[in-house]
Amino acid sequence: MPNTTASFAGTPTGPLVVALLYDGLCTFEFGIVAEVFGLARPEMGAGWYRFASCAIEPGPLRAQGGFRLVPDEGPELIDQADLIVVPGWKGATVPVPEALCQRLRAAHGRGARLVSICSGAFVLAATGLLDGGTATTHWRYAAALRARHPAVAVDHASLYRMQGRILTSAGSAAGIDLLIEIVRQDFGPEAANSVARRLVMPAHRTGGQAQFLERPVPVRRQSALAPLLDRIRADLAAPWTLPEMAAACRMSLRTFIRRFTEATGAPPGAWLVAERVEAAKRLLSSGQHGVDEIAGLVGLGTPDTLRHHFRRLVGISPREYRLRFGGG
Repeated sequence: MPNTTASFAGTPTGPLVVALLYDGLCTFEFGIVAEVFGLARPEMGAGWYRFASCAIEPGPLRAQGGFRLVPDEGPELIDQADLIVVPGWKGATVPVPEALCQRLRAAHGRGARLVSICSGAFVLAATGLLDGGTATTHWRYAAALRARHPAVAVDHASLYRMQGRILTSAGSAAGIDLLIEIVRQDFGPEAANSVARRLVMPAHRTGGQAQFLERPVPVRRQSALAPLLDRIRADLAAPWTLPEMAAACRMSLRTFIRRFTEATGAPPGAWLVAERVEAAKRLLSSGQHGVDEIAGLVGLGTPDTLRHHFRRLVGISPREYRLRFGGG
């Protein structure tokens, strides 16, 4: 808990947080780690975090934006750390050095916590410590992480995930959410709220990555379904039924459902609801229609039905979405 009656003027003696530096460092991701754990906070008392950076490879090291880096220590500092943060990574296809994996495995084995921000999940996954567990990363990297590390269950919707002493976060800003949660676990809600206030951040954000997702459009091969998909998207308010869709494609109902699922990755009903919610997101962002009107325009009927499916697929209510992403 923070010391609210007096400020501590000495050097903190709390957990040692080490942020990894590499050539091509993700500047923002490193910056938020330094802001949360490296900023002097005398009001928190003697037990607050100690912070240092360490290079995982020989220099010169550069960060995005043209900065040159001067690390505090070399990779041996990992061996002393209580909390190790991987602030992003060079890329989904860039190999992780085995020497780094060995140090991280050894650190985890002696009780250290491992934390990743955004693409840093690829580093933690490379250690094998996430095998059989669940991790998250930025939604744009989720498919690549899943493909490279099939033994890891990739959650593309959460802002952060905790798998024992391994903690992963989604996009860059979601790293702040995770770091504040770590402060909450270590020092309590009052300390977390204090850090969040200085960052001008909410101490806890509702919803997950789903509110930011761009739904991928499957590559359309020559398919009898393509004209139907275009028709549905052009008239989502129509009361589309499975028999009607199957008849439009001149297929039996069973064949239609099977081929539709193969082509789109979802059964017809689920696909249709997702398309309607996606259309609702666009209308909410425009700010030109009320929720009641949008429900009818996208074919979800009632506002309650829209709210139900919107919260289920996006993670927040239509009202919250409009407040965050509305143009006016």
